[in-house]
Amino acid sequence: MFKGFTRFLQGPGERLKSLFDPQTAPAVSSGPRLIPREDHPVSRQHFSDAALKVLYRLHNAGHQAFLVGGCIRDSLLGRMPKDFDVATDATPEQIRELFRNSRIIGRRFRIVHVRFGREVIEVTTFRGKPGDDHGDHIAQQSDAGLLLRDNVWGNLEEDALRRDFTINALYYSIADYSIHDFAEGVEDIQARTLRLIGDPATRYREDPVRMLRAVRFAAKLDFDLDPATEAPIHEQAHLLLQIPPARLFDEILKLFMAGHGVDTFHLLRDFGLFAMLFPEADEAMNELAWAERLVEQALASTDRRIREERPVTPAFLFAALLWGPVQQRQAMLENDGMPPIPALQAASQQVISRQLQHISIPKRFSMPMRDIWDLQQRLPLRRGRRVFQTREHPRFRAAYDLLLLREAAGELEPGLGDWWTAFQDADEHEQRRLLGKVGADPAGSGAPRKRRRRRKPRSPSSET
Repeated sequence: MFKGFTRFLQGPGERLKSLFDPQTAPAVSSGPRLIPREDHPVSRQHFSDAALKVLYRLHNAGHQAFLVGGCIRDSLLGRMPKDFDVATDATPEQIRELFRNSRIIGRRFRIVHVRFGREVIEVTTFRGKPGDDHGDHIAQQSDAGLLLRDNVWGNLEEDALRRDFTINALYYSIADYSIHDFAEGVEDIQARTLRLIGDPATRYREDPVRMLRAVRFAAKLDFDLDPATEAPIHEQAHLLLQIPPARLFDEILKLFMAGHGVDTFHLLRDFGLFAMLFPEADEAMNELAWAERLVEQALASTDRRIREERPVTPAFLFAALLWGPVQQRQAMLENDGMPPIPALQAASQQVISRQLQHISIPKRFSMPMRDIWDLQQRLPLRRGRRVFQTREHPRFRAAYDLLLLREAAGELEPGLGDWWTAFQDADEHEQRRLLGKVGADPAGSGAPRKRRRRRKPRSPSSET
């Protein structure tokens, strides 16, 4: 795959100290290595028409324009890139003037989204050093080192060394189709190594989400973390508590809804990051023998559906992740004398309320989660028309899937899931037989009957 890079990768090259911590930072190469078009496999045929339109319009307007990051990395790995990010020396306002179909978003980190139908091309201005004085364009950090705002403009090399991982500091020039490699990212791709640019502890303090990105890329690409990149994660995992819950929700979708959820979950647990995201679920896994297996089963199912290009929903995944805590709280409430149904409803509310302190879950997902949990109490009740009402519930299929996972994880004895599997596929005669096995509806088929509404007798004094 990398035959074209052979002569380019020879020799270690001169080292350049980091912009962030000159004493301890891992070294990066002095200036970019320029890989001409004939020496790399990346082709414009791999890029979307929308990405090329953005690149060429910026270039024709006199600006530098590069594709950067994951799309170049994936192309070098022989994967078909899906998301396209553009870096340029144009400011957000200049980009906005060039593209009427764009809008500037973000306050902490201003970027421009250029929309072509459903496709969005993310365009960023070259970032500079956080400590430099740029007038109104400032970078602001907390006392702990957290980067609160990062809108300092710089040049191409400064932008490259501000990126997180070496494999993401690869720039494809639309001017001559060469690749600019500022941090030996090509070598790390060849070695299948994930390495932070700069001092890892400092970079994690600037943005703790980089720890989640390290795990995500390691799982997605099957790369090993560089020892220096891995070392601070355990000690700094708690820094994720500084991140706004809304931002962490977006990161959770990237972690668990990309087809590598099981591997990602194991890495999050190993590094102590999962407990910062789902503290109550982490506690339940340490106390309930089946809780971790249930999450693994749910993630494996999600990964499989993504590979098969079938739809997935965060509501089901969150329902599985938080089912252990719901069961623990429900048991406590029932021990205090609360009936099962109110106990489940109260437990659901308590678990979601606590989880929202860490990850913001929109109501369009939290409401279906509660329906899925409520149906877990209705699924065992297989009598009369209740069976058909349960089967017709909009969340029945998700609740049924969770039931199967609970049995597979060892929380429940097998049997109920098989019954519902058979009932869904059965004809009317077979449904009567299945209902008869649980003693349901002895007078007939068990199918719901329309109830005739009795009219209230009219009072003699009422007007016609």
